[in-house]
Amino acid sequence: MSVYKSLYDTMPDGREVYVYKIENNNGVYVELLTRGATLSSFVCPDRDGNMGDIIMGFDSLAGHLATTTYAGQIIGQYANRICDGRFTLGGREYNVTKNENGVTCLHGGDEYSSALWKAIITDDNAVEFSYHSPDGAEGFPGNVDITVQYVLTDHGELEIHYAATSDKDTVMNFTNHAYFNLGTVQSGDILGTVLQLNCDSFTPTDARSIPTGEIRPVEGTAFDFRAPKPIGRDIGADDEQLRQCKGYDHNFCINGEAGTLRLAAKALDEGCGRKLEVWTDLPGIQLYTGNFLDGSETGKGGVALQKHYGFCLETQYYPDTPNQPAFPSCERKAGETFRSLTIFKV
Repeated sequence: MSVYKSLYDTMPDGREVYVYKIENNNGVYVELLTRGATLSSFVCPDRDGNMGDIIMGFDSLAGHLATTTYAGQIIGQYANRICDGRFTLGGREYNVTKNENGVTCLHGGDEYSSALWKAIITDDNAVEFSYHSPDGAEGFPGNVDITVQYVLTDHGELEIHYAATSDKDTVMNFTNHAYFNLGTVQSGDILGTVLQLNCDSFTPTDARSIPTGEIRPVEGTAFDFRAPKPIGRDIGADDEQLRQCKGYDHNFCINGEAGTLRLAAKALDEGCGRKLEVWTDLPGIQLYTGNFLDGSETGKGGVALQKHYGFCLETQYYPDTPNQPAFPSCERKAGETFRSLTIFKV
């Protein structure tokens, strides 16, 4: 196992961005950027031993700075959406950044995803990123100190350990917004990728992609991934949920007890044989199928990033949880530590 650090590029204001490469003893490696604590590459073999990068992303810092996709970035303080950019906590209403159509808070704004994180090598297979968010940033209460540790094992597991504390009662919901393409982005869209979700239900949304509060069984719907099926099999079904999102962009409720590490998803590219498993201790997972990619951004190798060229499996608390009392709570008391673990296994 080995970890390498090198200068990646320089921000427009002169600050330096570094890249950390963690490589295991089997040649599998990840690359991580200090800008956004970004997972920028995950290189692993196909069934014939050919190495390929399964992360949709960019070859340059300019691409990372220009994108609006949050590709590979750590997002927070609240991943996913908060209705009308407001919530009540402890009897007080908080108004947070409305960065989606001027009405919705999406991924907590751009603070965590665009920040330059500090990073240290903590082992021969681990890098820890840290960031301080000041009280009131993007409207969220509390001075928040967060660490995100990436650990790569010889078994092809990329562990992402989250730990965060605040000096005020607040809400916390962090995730990594990686887009996967198991055939690599050069192979085209991901509609043929076979996906299985360990989820008996999902949370339908309104036209603004805000949960209605319903927890709906997947049985008999296009959202039933309990048995493996290609992502594209039902993506064009006559379903209002799919029409309004132009595909899948929904939270699925993971079976089993939240707080317990369990299998949430499996994916397979039958063409090349690469596989992905997602394990987490969080209650939900967002399946997003790159519905709003439109070819206007150029990804790795000069590939125009078209619709459905990547899929996301974002482990999380359910969207709009602060306004949905029936959903699992993401509130944390002052001094209480948020901890979570997600594993991407190839």
